[in-house]
Amino acid sequence: MNSILSPEELARFNRHIILPQVGLEGQEKLKQAKVLCIGTGGLGSPIALYLSAAGVGTLGLVDFDVVDDSNLQRQIAHSTADIGRPKVESARDKLIGINPHLKVNLHGEGIRRDNVRAIVRSYDLVVDGTDNFPTRYLVNDACVLEGKPLIYASIFQFEGQATVFNHQDGPCYRCLYPEPPPPGLVPSCAEGGVLGVLPGVIGVIQATEAIKIILGKGSSLSGRLLLYDAMDMKFREVKLRRDPSCPACGDHPVIHEVVEYEQFCGLPPTETQRQEEALADYDITPKELKTMLDDSDKLFVLDVREPHEIEICAIDGTSKIPLGQIAERYAEVPSDMPVVVHCKLGGRSAQAVEFLRSRGYDNVMNLSGGIIRWIDDIDGSLTKY
Repeated sequence: MNSILSPEELARFNRHIILPQVGLEGQEKLKQAKVLCIGTGGLGSPIALYLSAAGVGTLGLVDFDVVDDSNLQRQIAHSTADIGRPKVESARDKLIGINPHLKVNLHGEGIRRDNVRAIVRSYDLVVDGTDNFPTRYLVNDACVLEGKPLIYASIFQFEGQATVFNHQDGPCYRCLYPEPPPPGLVPSCAEGGVLGVLPGVIGVIQATEAIKIILGKGSSLSGRLLLYDAMDMKFREVKLRRDPSCPACGDHPVIHEVVEYEQFCGLPPTETQRQEEALADYDITPKELKTMLDDSDKLFVLDVREPHEIEICAIDGTSKIPLGQIAERYAEVPSDMPVVVHCKLGGRSAQAVEFLRSRGYDNVMNLSGGIIRWIDDIDGSLTKY
């Protein structure tokens, strides 16, 4: 019987084919498989690289971002020469270099409410390499509605977790996290940092689960949340169960279409849309802060980032109180002059502003976009991180 694999592919994947659990039939399944990889960053890079190397026939890459030098510490699908390029194009070139038999579909516009179901519908399974709650809920609900397995993971600092949702009558993401946390409560990797090799470990676990599902072999992580601690080099496992009352996958689901997830998570849709909308009553832009600094010496600028962040970059003349110490040290903030609070991106400083206002500070403002937007708009000599 003729194989759908070319002679070159038979030679390339022979280490798979000689495995009884894979064999020629399994390698042909991989060739016929269509996998959607959402995100081509820290998690998405090892996911896509290893699925390409394994012989998956079609990979869809979703990412609207471009390569930045701060990505290269962990996002191994990209190189210094790719800085400024769309990530999906950079990743595509690396994947084709690994496996020229691979078909790559680019979704550089990202996924949104109006396109997610059509994109997900075109693939056999979805691997989630995203890093924000609105996209996670969007992808989960689309996968439930379209009947596609979802291989999930998240990472932060030295810890990661992975599981498989919507597979083998197992739970979905909403069974584990029915509601998103309040905005700003959970810091992102951009704010808290991440060990460069951590997404490699977790991403390879996701790629392994994808291959097992395609082959129909082994025990998947469906119903099991795998937790990894890099500092102590320990894995542990938590049992998960499908929630009969889950609004997405429960016995009587009430979610029949994807919704506005930014509003659900209490977040603005995108940074661009945020800048186009009216700022909150106590938000100011970097340009407005620059004008205030130029026009008055009676202005207190408070940086609530951690000391190791301040070592990377800081606005001249700012006072420093980490967010976690504000409750004990807020008396150091003067109440007889305007106060502007900033952090890296604006989330932690917004919490500090709310606290100070609750303590009677009525002339306190939040720097929208934090020091990163200050660097973009005012002082490009500072180092981004």
